Amino acid sequence: MISSNLSSLIDHSPVDITACDREPIHILGHIQSHGHLVAITPDTYQIKYVSERIAELVGLTPDAVLGQSIDYFLSQTDLGSSSLKEILNIGLRNGTWETLNPHRLRLNGTDWNLITHQHNNLILLEWEPLNTDTGTALVQQQLIAEALTEVQSSKTLTDLLQNTARRIKAIIGYDRVMVYRFDADWHGHVIAEAKDDHLEPYLGLHYPASDIPKQARELYKLNLIRIIADAGSKPAALLTARTENEAAPLDLTHSVLRAVSPVHIEYLKNMGVQASMSISLLYRGELWGLISCHNSTPRFVDYASRQAAKFVSQLLSAALEFRKDEEDNTLLRKLQQHEHSLYNYTLSDWDVVSGLTRHDVTALDVTTATGAVLIYEDKIHRMGQTPDDKEINGLVQWINTLPFDTFWSTNQLPNLCPGADAYREVAAGLLVIALSRELNEYVLWFKPERIRQVTWAGNPEKPVTQEDGQARISPRKSFDAWTQTVRNTSESWSEAEISTVIKLREDVLQVVSRKANEVRVLNERLRVAYEELDAFSYTVSHDLRTPLSSIRCYSEIILEEYGADFNDDARALFDKIMLSTDRMRALIRHILYYSRMGRIELSATPIPMNELLNSIREEILINEKDRNLTIDIGDVPLLHGDKTMITQLFANLLSNAAKYTRPVEKAVIKVTGYETDQEMVYCVQDNGIGFDMKQAGMMFDLFRRLENAREFEGTGVGLAIVKRIVGRHDGKIWFHSEPNRETSFWISFPRLN
Repeated sequence: MISSNLSSLIDHSPVDITACDREPIHILGHIQSHGHLVAITPDTYQIKYVSERIAELVGLTPDAVLGQSIDYFLSQTDLGSSSLKEILNIGLRNGTWETLNPHRLRLNGTDWNLITHQHNNLILLEWEPLNTDTGTALVQQQLIAEALTEVQSSKTLTDLLQNTARRIKAIIGYDRVMVYRFDADWHGHVIAEAKDDHLEPYLGLHYPASDIPKQARELYKLNLIRIIADAGSKPAALLTARTENEAAPLDLTHSVLRAVSPVHIEYLKNMGVQASMSISLLYRGELWGLISCHNSTPRFVDYASRQAAKFVSQLLSAALEFRKDEEDNTLLRKLQQHEHSLYNYTLSDWDVVSGLTRHDVTALDVTTATGAVLIYEDKIHRMGQTPDDKEINGLVQWINTLPFDTFWSTNQLPNLCPGADAYREVAAGLLVIALSRELNEYVLWFKPERIRQVTWAGNPEKPVTQEDGQARISPRKSFDAWTQTVRNTSESWSEAEISTVIKLREDVLQVVSRKANEVRVLNERLRVAYEELDAFSYTVSHDLRTPLSSIRCYSEIILEEYGADFNDDARALFDKIMLSTDRMRALIRHILYYSRMGRIELSATPIPMNELLNSIREEILINEKDRNLTIDIGDVPLLHGDKTMITQLFANLLSNAAKYTRPVEKAVIKVTGYETDQEMVYCVQDNGIGFDMKQAGMMFDLFRRLENAREFEGTGVGLAIVKRIVGRHDGKIWFHSEPNRETSFWISFPRLN
């Protein structure tokens, strides 16, 4: 029993609207009618598949040969099976078939080219007729040699492509040969053409990406040359025994006879083309373009001539790769030099903003963009032509929604970002690197809109028709030039630009990291210096207390023993000695306490704050007994802390409040407090002299006193002690004041469990 596995795909299946991208064109189940195919197992040479007209080759029907050996296959011919087996054995032994192709064989008085390859554990034997119309081997060799000379001598890419088109047309004899280059979106552009004089030129026309679906482009990367000898011929089905694996149609990926999709046949007929040949142009292993050849009548090009054309195309591919690499490397070297300058600037300035924006070379110069923006530490730094700050802020919000880590780019920003069409004249293309997505820090480059007139070969939108209740897509009927104005796009971003900005990102992040590490080192050195200064202050303060006490003591003895003999001047001088000694003792006491705050260990205990504050209040009121002073202690929460330090903290704050309310006729000091789930908060408020908040930055500086407080006694150490105690308890302190009205200090401590 014999079956045709996939013949129904061609004869009956409707082509739906998305079928072009899904059509299994490598397993269509047919071959072109000008040849024959036999697929055999590599170990037994048993026949698994044959094309339906195999009898024209060997005189036996498919029924007769399927499942049989090669010996039986050739039994009705004048070609001995040993000749074919010898060829197969050589191929299997060498592990390659390239050197054997094509092998010229004569069967029953007819010459054939046998082309062999192995795929999916089968050997495919394809028999093609010889064709003497495409020139002798000697002529082809001469054409190839001339092509090589032209590739070497062509000074421009345009000359190179044009000469290649002309040379291939001479080799295969088709009406028209076009060099067709793919754009980034896979639409094609005819950039060189050689044609017969009577044909309409296609040079400069664009073809939509849908003309060559994705799976067809993948096949072009594997099978570099493809011929359709007669678009009007009926393809021959591939047959296999029903007992074989019916779900595994023969894979024709590398076949030279593979049949053509019916959609593509219709496409060729609409163009008035009866034969076509395509040769792949690769760049770094990817499809760069095609050499597309058309003929208005059926025309078969034999294997040798196709190989000659393929060789010329490979010369072109190599030349393209060399010239494009040379061009890319020139741009890359220039951009990398600029990037290296930026790195040096950033290192020497020790500042990212200065390094990237304020020298003769800026971040704008690492691409071919016309504008750039650095967004760093919540500031926008613009270079060249860019959107305004408001538009950039909106753009950054949109960028934050994009899923990328390092960089992102587009050459059609207005089509993607809402509102970006408002500034497409300066920013239709965007390239962005992320310095820190968490901090909204980026570098953005912009390219302006490039308005283009694109001339398509017919309306690129494929028409959709209804057929048997199903949507059907068919090739366009007309290939007349159809001009379209393309907006909202810019020049594309090159690989050189992208690699350079990625390098810039790494360098900037490295500088930021080194800067952060340097700050950490400086902080550590500062911490050690503070500790040494504390130790020095503590030692000096401690050692000065004894001689100062002696001076005070001896001064009191002299006054007591000999004071009656002093005149008024001598007594006044002694009073100044005593006053200066008291002031020095107070200063030393405060410095000693300040330095001790950074050295001693905390001893945290529960502190009943009402009791502590009332004790401080009583002491202050005794010292200020002649004043109209009120100190109100509200309900304040209990605090866990070092009692000695906390006592010092509130004593300093209340003493200051008492001191700075002396000019006030009715002085009022209030202490309040509350607690939350996270912290305990206290407030000390007075109605004293207050201060200008412009001086708030020096409030806790050591030995710094505010302007309106200089007439009051003090050492300038008290609030520095307060700040250090708060810091030792991991707390916070902040304040608010209005001159001659009030001052309020808030202190919060983390709640300890």
